[in-house]
Amino acid sequence: MSQTDVNAVTDYLLKLQDRICTALEQLDQKKVFREDQWTRAEGGGGRSRIMEGGAVFEKAGINFSHVHGRELPASATASRPELAGRSFQALGVSLVVHPHNPYVPTSHANVRFFIAEKPDCEPVWWFGGGFDLTPYYGYREDAVHWHRSAREACLPFGEEVYPRFKAWCDEYFYLRHREEPRGIGGLFFDDYNEPGFERSFALMRSVGDHFVPAYAPIVEKRMHQSYGQRERDFQLYRRGRYVEFNLVYDRGTLFGLQTGGRTESILMSLPPQVCWRYDWQPEPGTPEAELYEAFLKPRNWL
Repeated sequence: MSQTDVNAVTDYLLKLQDRICTALEQLDQKKVFREDQWTRAEGGGGRSRIMEGGAVFEKAGINFSHVHGRELPASATASRPELAGRSFQALGVSLVVHPHNPYVPTSHANVRFFIAEKPDCEPVWWFGGGFDLTPYYGYREDAVHWHRSAREACLPFGEEVYPRFKAWCDEYFYLRHREEPRGIGGLFFDDYNEPGFERSFALMRSVGDHFVPAYAPIVEKRMHQSYGQRERDFQLYRRGRYVEFNLVYDRGTLFGLQTGGRTESILMSLPPQVCWRYDWQPEPGTPEAELYEAFLKPRNWL
């Protein structure tokens, strides 16, 4: 494999999108994904796949994009100003799944590759991605399974990788204006190129390959639990936190909007229904309070 092989990354990402769509369709049994292929005037395009109104998934979106342009946007050079003015390619798969049942967590995953180029200079490239879980009602066994899967994705690359990427995830998916995490975390990494292209690409693949084994067993375990209006109301309230993070902090959202990306694909991560309540607090001793007290706090789940 050459030092940077964009075609190999593209091939993997397209197949990953296919595999995840198939797995979610098998779980849902009612709906299938519809595909929307698009092009970007400035260069590149992608294929967005969306499922709405399924038996298990209220909304699930899985987007592949491969875009390029003459100059990196501000969101991509804020921490690396030396890259300003370089042309770029950005490709990745990003997904968000919003289930009907409040006992099934929302999940997010993303794997991506960037390369920034300039005449007479060596290209600068890096991988990024991860996956994280946002429960509405917490179960310790689900959190342990999720983080064991995250650790398994990282172990072939060193014992220190999972703790590092977990801490990075806890820090990244944090709503500073609320002073609370978005969920129970998982993995997050960016600007990753330390061991060279082949090994960096292998790590990205391992993270992508571990998403379904991490998430599907939790869905299967919780999707038939009975629930009422109380649980549904709490789910819709907590989804508000998801929206706040994606619109205020998420780097992928900012990058997509700043590069003139396709708005429908960028914002497909938003849930179909959500609500906000003024200064609402859960009653002490309730399952809703337990989410805040026991789960929305970074901890070692292993």
